[in-house]
Amino acid sequence: MAKINEGRVAIVTGAGRGIGREHALMLASQGAKVVVNDLGGDATGDGADLSPAQQVVEEIQGMGGEAVVNGGNVADFGAAKEMVDQAVETFGGLDILINNAGILRDRMMFSMSESDWDAVINVHLKGTFGPSHHAAVYWRERSKAGEENDARIINTSSPSGIYGNVGQTNYGAAKAGIAAFTIISAMELVKYGVTVNCLAPAAYTRMTAELPGFAGMDEETQEKMGPRWIANVTSWLASPEAKGVTGRVFDVMGQRVGISESWHLGPTAEQPEDPADFLPVMQELMSKARPNADMGGNDAEGPGRPAKQI
Repeated sequence: MAKINEGRVAIVTGAGRGIGREHALMLASQGAKVVVNDLGGDATGDGADLSPAQQVVEEIQGMGGEAVVNGGNVADFGAAKEMVDQAVETFGGLDILINNAGILRDRMMFSMSESDWDAVINVHLKGTFGPSHHAAVYWRERSKAGEENDARIINTSSPSGIYGNVGQTNYGAAKAGIAAFTIISAMELVKYGVTVNCLAPAAYTRMTAELPGFAGMDEETQEKMGPRWIANVTSWLASPEAKGVTGRVFDVMGQRVGISESWHLGPTAEQPEDPADFLPVMQELMSKARPNADMGGNDAEGPGRPAKQI
């Protein structure tokens, strides 16, 4: 059977466990050489341990593939460059960057500390920018030298970021930023032979196991919601077959894959001269506007989500 990523070189951040681990293993099974990045901290970002990344490398090598460990912190701009350099120096190039590393520090906004905010924003948002920046510099320089690229950046957003979820203002803001980063980066890099896409995955992992909707899942449902399904679509997006797909956010939950369509202008009206006359104008707009989506991406009204009437 043909391997759709044969000979391609990939970096996967946060690849020691969960979705990132499945990304690395599936890419390797499809013929890619993989830099397995993972600082090895816990779900909140504390600590460091290279053994999860090393175990993934050993699994890849056990299946006859090629992989190396990278223990860099994705939120460290210099470390992000080092992982790109490592891919090029070890395997002779770079074709695929999967920005997957992430942490959770869930709090209601009024209970969230500055450190909770900063840590999550740094790992997710800066941790997407740094590796992407250095990879983009590498591909742009190749293009300017007359070399052709068929390269991929695949970022990781979340339903929390594109639809919203209580208790995750830090995480959701970072993930919404990643979705916007994806769309704009796709515009900027298309002329250099680079596609940029984004996942908004829902999967049963150590980071979601205790969250509402995941806690208490039976084994059969856990399997159906396993991270391997996220890696499945990712491996295709990383392949040459996906050359014409860019600037999209893919909502993936189990075997279901869909495209989350970005903000579109809804109903409009002309503002009154006096703000005291705004009520009927706003009532008309609200009666025509779709409710904000629920966590499944479907129209839903509820606390904090605008109703049809005011």
